[in-house]
Amino acid sequence: MSAEMEQNMIIERDVPIRMDDGIELRADIFKPAHSDRFPVLISLSPYGKGFEWKKGWASSWQSFWAKHPNALTGSTHSHLIWECVDPEVWTALGYAIVRIDSRGAGRSPGVLDVFGPREVEDFYHAIEWAGTQPWSNGNVGIAGISYLAMNQWLVASLQPPHLKAMIAWEGSADYYRDTARHGGILSNGFLRAWYDKQVILLQHGNPKGPEDPWLGTRSTGPLNLSEEELKKNRMDAVDVPLQMEWDGEWYRKRSPVWSKVTVPFVSAANWGGMGLHQRGNFAAFEEAASTEKWLEIHSGKHEEGFYLDYALELQKKFFDHYLKGVSNGWEKEKRVRMKIRRPFTEDFQERRADVWPLPQVKWTQLFLSAATTALLWEPASKDGQATFDALGAPLIFQSQPLAQETEITGPLAAKLFISSTTTDVDLFLTFQAFSPSGEEVEFQGSHDPHTPLAQGWLRASHRKLDPDRSKPHRPFHTHDEQWPLEPGKVTEVQIEIWQTNIVLPAGYTLALQIGGHDFERGKPVIIGERVNDGVGPFRHTHPVDRPTDKFGGKTTIHTGGEHDSHLLLPLVPV
Repeated sequence: MSAEMEQNMIIERDVPIRMDDGIELRADIFKPAHSDRFPVLISLSPYGKGFEWKKGWASSWQSFWAKHPNALTGSTHSHLIWECVDPEVWTALGYAIVRIDSRGAGRSPGVLDVFGPREVEDFYHAIEWAGTQPWSNGNVGIAGISYLAMNQWLVASLQPPHLKAMIAWEGSADYYRDTARHGGILSNGFLRAWYDKQVILLQHGNPKGPEDPWLGTRSTGPLNLSEEELKKNRMDAVDVPLQMEWDGEWYRKRSPVWSKVTVPFVSAANWGGMGLHQRGNFAAFEEAASTEKWLEIHSGKHEEGFYLDYALELQKKFFDHYLKGVSNGWEKEKRVRMKIRRPFTEDFQERRADVWPLPQVKWTQLFLSAATTALLWEPASKDGQATFDALGAPLIFQSQPLAQETEITGPLAAKLFISSTTTDVDLFLTFQAFSPSGEEVEFQGSHDPHTPLAQGWLRASHRKLDPDRSKPHRPFHTHDEQWPLEPGKVTEVQIEIWQTNIVLPAGYTLALQIGGHDFERGKPVIIGERVNDGVGPFRHTHPVDRPTDKFGGKTTIHTGGEHDSHLLLPLVPV
């Protein structure tokens, strides 16, 4: 452990925090230079407290500062790590910052099990430790992006007494439905890339781990473990979900219990967060038991908004109220604030509301016509069928030009009548809009620079619904019982489509793409080592999970008459 003074902060590095089983996690602590008792902002993750953002994620770092050169005013940016608060900014505001390497990661020994029960228990004990230090005022908050938001829902479910408030910025919640298996389909593209490049690299004892520039030693600790020893010391984030197709205890232990999440919080969602975080942020606001909760909805890259002036102002006002007891009117803030998107601009307008989904939403069915591959505002007059090869080109159903300006804000859903030549089908749905000239309306998403408006997924054998948790605009599948298709037999399926917002001028058209594999635009953009073609890293391609003999057949969409296949839209009166 070492201590130093820098940028008007007292910095203590590699501080041991003893857990109830004797393991010592390692933390870096940043405190304001004056002597006082401070509220604490704490984080725990496997991303390495000693792994710099600018070196570990160089392309992201360069992109951020090229676009936002004036962000984080007053900071030298010398202590920034991935997805964590800037200690220079927050110590200047009177907060202590605690950054902890999770068990089995960085300089903390033990078995690495991301989001596992032991890791969450460690977080609980770390919060209680921080709340009882002589320099702490007893009020602990959590703030962070992604992993550092996801584990907020988990530790809040344990209700640590010193946890008083939290801001979960783009953090998924349901480990099965949000993260590992979309509609039952393994999200192997993301899981593999994330785990190998962001987690295993920083595993404790990895001799190839990067240097901690502040300690001047390896960020993964002094232990040198072999590849075999490293594998024994971790729970693989892809292999286990691959083996566990169905929801159950393993996934539930890595998901929050909403009835126990009672702490005040802000849940920050990204309209373009398809494939990972967005669903969890909305679910938190809608389902958590907390009576003091707020929903913020933005647009743009995953790691950027958290550090901008707009977000920092929100974060400071919220934490000042709950962690310092400042009477600043936060409790009067509208419960929902969102950015309203229009085509081909990033000049988003802000709107505020009291509840979600918006009470003025007019739930409207847009019917599919297989005969003309059209989307109709009235049911198709004739029965029809349209067939696609599951591994080939998708079907695209498109509307006539809109007669007037149209706003779509909230969750979507689809009811389809399908048949297949095989006993199962993976359905990939993409909601799109096009200008009068045929240009697609797309946005910079959390991970892909050309993200469509909304996406949804379902494995047909997982179509069983939970009647108690399902809503017309959000079918909730149990994922606990296999219902195979009978080849050639028409079967109803309901598909959840993640939430969106767009205001479209008259003359634009709507489209629903239905296929048997990941959406592809055919115009790949390479960022770093990743190829982006509309879905970023969120691909579903594992051959064991999607064998071609089962998922490579022909799928038919049935419409008209008793087969009222349709898309449910949340239209907001203009």
